[in-house]
Amino acid sequence: MGEINIPHDQKNALAAIDTNELDRLIDQAVDREQLGDLHRLRLTSCGPYIARKLHYFEQAMTEHRQAKAPGKRARTADALRRAGHDLTFAVDAMKRRMETEQKEGQLFYVDDQIMPPYHFDKRLSVRVSYRWRRTVDDAWILGSITFVHDVDLRPDYMSSVPKRKPSAAKQEQDRQARLYQTWEHLMRGALYSVRDYFRDGGDGETIPESFQATIDPHTRDLNNYSTQFWRQQP
Repeated sequence: MGEINIPHDQKNALAAIDTNELDRLIDQAVDREQLGDLHRLRLTSCGPYIARKLHYFEQAMTEHRQAKAPGKRARTADALRRAGHDLTFAVDAMKRRMETEQKEGQLFYVDDQIMPPYHFDKRLSVRVSYRWRRTVDDAWILGSITFVHDVDLRPDYMSSVPKRKPSAAKQEQDRQARLYQTWEHLMRGALYSVRDYFRDGGDGETIPESFQATIDPHTRDLNNYSTQFWRQQP
């Protein structure tokens, strides 16, 4: 799944699922204690969220089939029904999300296909491209915003100090891992901020070309508000 957009192949698989048929096949699987025709719905093609719930349903069914004692059978039967309900809920939730994306896609689209750089420096940046229009009759307007964050690489003196100083190569490896983790946080925050801005009715013309991410005054790092470019800065 994309970070904020459902991939096209998953959308096609979701659209092909009849929820009434899904409910019938889940009930049938619970009664017969076997998946039966449930696999033909291609649930594993609907993305990791639904695939995970299907896996839990399969596990619950295996445990129920293996249970022998009446008390345990009752418990595993309840667990199996709950897993079936969770699977149904997951499909419904993803279908609603797909419908929301399709509706919002008439007025804006945020490209979430962003590749990380090969090498990280302490000055990180993420460029988010988008298109938008005020009404469905207007022409699309293309735009982008670059989020910048200067990572504070000073050591955390609250953490324990290693007994032996790591090699330069190990220090650089740890540094790159930390920068990559921070870049991912910046990337996700940037994508969700642009999407939420448009979702809340924001005007694309007021989006700046670049934005310096704000930092948490206590952690010296990014937080959930760091990429909200529309907030009044202190």
